[in-house]
Amino acid sequence: MTREEKRVIVASSLGTVFEWYDFYLYGSLAGFIAAKFFTVLGADGQPIFDEGTRNIFALLAFAAGFLVRPFGALVFGRLGDLVGRKYTFLVTIVIMGASTFIVGILPTAEQIGILAPVILIVLRCLQGLALGGEYGGAATYVAEHAPHGRRGFYTSFIQVTATGGLFLSLIVILGTQAITGEAAFREWGWRVPFLVSILLLAISVWIRSRMQESPAFKKMKEEGTQSKAPLTEAFGQWKNAKIAILALLGLVAGQAVVWYTGQFYALFFLGTVLKVDSYSANLLIAWGLLLGSGGFVFFGWLSDKIGRKPIILGGCLLAALTYFPLFKLMSAEANPALHAAHQNIAVTVQADPANCSFQFNPTGTARFTNSCDIAKAALARLSVNYRVESAPAGSPAVVNIAGTTISTTVPNFGQALGTAITAAGYPAAANPTVVKMAHPFDIFREQTGVLVLVLALLVIYVTMVYGPIAAALVELFPTRIRYTSMSLPYHIGNGWFGGLLPATSFAMIAQTGDVYFGLWYPIVIALVTVVIGALFVPETKDRDIFADDTAPAPGVRPATLRR
Repeated sequence: MTREEKRVIVASSLGTVFEWYDFYLYGSLAGFIAAKFFTVLGADGQPIFDEGTRNIFALLAFAAGFLVRPFGALVFGRLGDLVGRKYTFLVTIVIMGASTFIVGILPTAEQIGILAPVILIVLRCLQGLALGGEYGGAATYVAEHAPHGRRGFYTSFIQVTATGGLFLSLIVILGTQAITGEAAFREWGWRVPFLVSILLLAISVWIRSRMQESPAFKKMKEEGTQSKAPLTEAFGQWKNAKIAILALLGLVAGQAVVWYTGQFYALFFLGTVLKVDSYSANLLIAWGLLLGSGGFVFFGWLSDKIGRKPIILGGCLLAALTYFPLFKLMSAEANPALHAAHQNIAVTVQADPANCSFQFNPTGTARFTNSCDIAKAALARLSVNYRVESAPAGSPAVVNIAGTTISTTVPNFGQALGTAITAAGYPAAANPTVVKMAHPFDIFREQTGVLVLVLALLVIYVTMVYGPIAAALVELFPTRIRYTSMSLPYHIGNGWFGGLLPATSFAMIAQTGDVYFGLWYPIVIALVTVVIGALFVPETKDRDIFADDTAPAPGVRPATLRR
């Protein structure tokens, strides 16, 4: 690499790490934020906001985090193709950093009433929009500086940033908790990671303000061959829209679910299903990220040699084939007593099928009040494996636990169910077999060591699908609409297919009574991506991204672009 190329990669990657850090903070601290802004109790001990208002806030916060990102891709993608890559993602990082810092100083609902959650939602929307514009700009900028034949390697450093941002946010949160203590962190310490973002913003702006525009965009602007309407050209013309659809279904959708499964669903599974405490679960995930993240650069480099498709689709296929045994091994190691109970204790729910809903609830606002739903949701929260059997129409749901029957009509059903489950042999949440990290380096014993290796393997799958994806997307589209075209399928795939994974998987668990059934969601989507990608998506590693409608005659490249 030349000195200029190194500077381009460092500037783009470091800024994107900080963007992801800002974005992940909200998700990691959502419980603390909800307590301060959505579910605040008044002097009378009652919530300040009624249930309907709280539900609206929860819905908007969710939408801002995931559903808004594609709109940011459209807004900033268009801007990037019109005015340039450098200035656009300089704008995105200022919006992201400023929004995050303001969350850290925002008065709570107890102090300023309904204005607090309204401002919070606006800031969250700005974060989602900024993130939607950041990735496409960074990937395009680096790719347009990279020598032909090395784009996979160069852009792989951008791919490290999402995991790097998650890792950095976990480290800052854990460090702040250790310094302040749990009580102080819950009261005011949760603000510290948000406030730290102002330092990261200052560094990022300073670095990015010194960068030059990409040579491909400068040449296109000098020749006057820019697109006048990037959105219309990218998605209003079938020849380009078709490529965007194939990129979404044949590359990004599978990449997204593998990425979310290896990082976020693994964390959800450890904490919610296997009942591992949050400190230990976060540390285990952090070690998995640390050990596996080198794969981003390795697989980016390898994709320059053997192609983007074999690695991305190979990662999807490997993940689909091994998720069940890996998550069962994780279960057996993280909570052996619970794993044994799953194998040995028979639990059934006898209910009228008409009273059983599919409990998809990504915002936490839906209410499932039928007796069947109450029984299944309670069992799913207790991480109990069960079967559903049909009962006569109109009859209330009944749970049968190793011969003991409990009707959902009994008073304090949840408490009675928990007592019966424990009596039948299911362990309490804090049973002594559950993995617990004594300190950050407590990984050199069998239980924690195996878990770290399993999580590292899941991260390696993530690096296979994610390491080459930026280069693959950049190479699919011409310079004049590249920022716009690649950003939208990326953020639809990762924001929607990936972002809905935990809620969908939990609903699938509650529906079937199998704690592993939720894995079918990423497995099916990954396999669909393998088929569509193998049949319809072209291999692009040897494509000259300058040889499009902005390029000179074949075989001739301007001096500023030669390597």
